[in-house]
This record gives sequence, C-alpha cells and structure tokens, in this order.
Amino acid sequence: MLSIAHVDCDAFYCSVEKRDDPTIRNKPVVVGGGRRGVVSAACYHARVYGVRSAMPMFQALKLCPDLVVVKGHMDKYAYEGGRIRDMMRALTPLVEPLSIDEAFLDLTGTERLHGRSPAQSLIKLQSDIVRDIGVTVSIGLSYNKFLAKTASDLDKPNGFAILGHADAQDFLAKQTVEFIYGIGPAFAAKLGRAGLRTIADVRQKTDKQMAERFGDNGLRLARLARGEDYRRVNPVSDRKSVSAETTFNTDIADIEQLKDKLWGVCLKTADRSKAKNLAGRTVTLKLKTGQFKSITRRRTLQQPIQLADAIFFALEPLLEAEVDGFKTYRLIGAGISGLSEPVGDVADMLDTKSAKRGLAERASDIARAKFGADAVTTGRGLRLRQAKEKNIAESLPSKPRADD
Repeated sequence: MLSIAHVDCDAFYCSVEKRDDPTIRNKPVVVGGGRRGVVSAACYHARVYGVRSAMPMFQALKLCPDLVVVKGHMDKYAYEGGRIRDMMRALTPLVEPLSIDEAFLDLTGTERLHGRSPAQSLIKLQSDIVRDIGVTVSIGLSYNKFLAKTASDLDKPNGFAILGHADAQDFLAKQTVEFIYGIGPAFAAKLGRAGLRTIADVRQKTDKQMAERFGDNGLRLARLARGEDYRRVNPVSDRKSVSAETTFNTDIADIEQLKDKLWGVCLKTADRSKAKNLAGRTVTLKLKTGQFKSITRRRTLQQPIQLADAIFFALEPLLEAEVDGFKTYRLIGAGISGLSEPVGDVADMLDTKSAKRGLAERASDIARAKFGADAVTTGRGLRLRQAKEKNIAESLPSKPRADD
C-alpha cells in the first residue's frame, strides 16, 4: 500500500560532469567558481575529505588539494533534470518538483496502469535513469512525504529504501530530535533543557503540551515524531524567483566594472526566465561588500519583465545609488520575483530606444539558440568575454623560451 516516493539524484551536477568527462570519473570533483567563490555541489568522493556545498572554495581546496573544480553548466543540468522529470511523469501525473534534481511522486492507483506495484515501477525508473541519463538516483518509498524523504537519505548513493508503518515507528524512536528537518541547534538545545532529546522523548508529550510550550514548531515536531504528515503531493510548481549571481576574482569598486558584471548576471537571469517562460514584476539587486556585508535592494515595476535589457535598466539606478567609488564589492546578483507568464515586451516611455533593444535581444536569442551562446553579443558582453579570456591567459604558466 506504500505509494509516496522521494526521488533524489546523487550529487547531480557532479554526476553529469563525470558522465561527460571520463578523465575525472574517479576523482574528487566539485562544481563551483574560482578561489573566491563557493562550492555549488560536491561529489561523494570529495565529501570524504569534508568538502560540502556552500563551502568557500579556498577552504575546499585546503581540505582536498587534488580537488577537480568544474565550472557549472546550468543549462545542461536543467536539460537533464527535465528529461528525468519527464520520466517521472510517465509514471504518474502527481510529481512535485523540489529542485532541479529531486521530487516527490504519488503513485497511488498506478498499479493497473503499469502492471506493477509502485515499488516495482520505481525500481524500473531507477534503472532507466542510469541507462538513459547516465546518473544514479536514490529513492525512498513510504506512506507520506516526510518518511519518503527520510527513506531516500538512508542508502545513498544509488539506494532504494522503504519505511512502512511499523518500521517507521521503530526507526524514528531511536533518533535524536535533530533528525527532524528544521530542528536546528538552538531549538534542539531548548528541547534538551525540557528533557526532550530523542523522538521517543517527544512522543511522551501530547500535542497540546508541545504546542503550549514550543508553539507551532512544537506541534509540528509532535506529529512528525509519530510519523504523521498529511501534506499531499502537489504537482503545481510554486517557484518564487529566478536569479543569478557571480563572485569576482578581486574586489571591485569602479561603477563601470560593476555595471559590466551586472549585465552578465542579468543576461543569465533572463536566459533562465525565458527557458521557464516566466516574467517578474519585482527586480532584485544583490551585493556583497569586500567585508562580506550583504546588501539587497528591490524595485517593483508596473509590468512583468523578462528581457536582460529591461532587468539591467531597472537595476542600474539601484546599483548607482550604492556605489561610491570607495567601497569595494566581491559579489553581485540579479533576480526577478512576483512571477507570472510573460505578457509581451513593454517599452519604457522614458527610454525611446528600449523597444529596439528588446527586438534586438529577441533576435539574438534566436541566433544564440541556433549557432551557440557566443554567436551574438552586446558591446558590454564582448568586453566581459575579452576580460575573462585575458584573466584566463594571465593565469596560465608562461611557455619557456627556445633559449631557456
């Protein structure tokens, strides 16, 4: 009767990179930026050394000097994630994406359709993904979302775990309260002071007692401690925003250099929003100073926008208001939220050239899709590419002269 599943790709970004480059298949690999960036994803080999996602790159390289650092290819990951999502939807229409590489599935009532139990269908899905996509997934199967997610973490990578009613009760009783997702160190310490250190301890309290003492989190904990989770698998995606950011190799104070960097992240944000057929009414500028102070500025527009040109010109005044020529910055990001379907490109009445630039961007999108990402670029984009190529050239060891 178990039919709720959680499917999670194993170190997805790194797995795709290893699939495409056999020379790094057996090496510790991370996907991320330069020494000043952070780790976006780490393979299991790298995790043995203590490398984790969101870790500063310099720290990861210190833990594992032999680490192979691969620049991320989000378009490729999105494409492969979409293929896996289609394979899931061939099993059931009730697929709730959590991210590019994981989702909940409800396979209730699919036995007659496929001639297999949900467990058998999921095992076939797991093997089909390895065969067709070339990456592994871990699957958890249970009777609700909480326990399905719990099960998928039990046997990684390439695992399949099941938690039935009786198994779940016995398994949970042995765990500490921190095992429940969302119970951080501070809340765990508060629970500990009340004598609640294990899930078995929590079960000794009533819902009312837990709610009165610990509020909504206490009530949530009491129910999950009993393995109760009544959330349905919701196939409707509630994506909140689309964004991109970049960390610089060296801190920047110059406004024109920062505008060039802003254009780059606006272009990435626009490409991602176009791929998902989304537009947003609220634009967000993200900055991080050389002293690691984060700054976020937002602006709400009259109409939802999607074009890189429109996002850039909406954020440019916010950037100019922050930069004084003295303060340095190490990161910049751009994003859109308040998402909806595009309603068409709206020209800025105060910028008579905006309509022409919008048409040019749409034309360049078609050319880039047909001939490659570098087929068409703006003057600002060309400067960025030339600067990047110069930095790469300067970072390479110089060739020895003939008389050396």
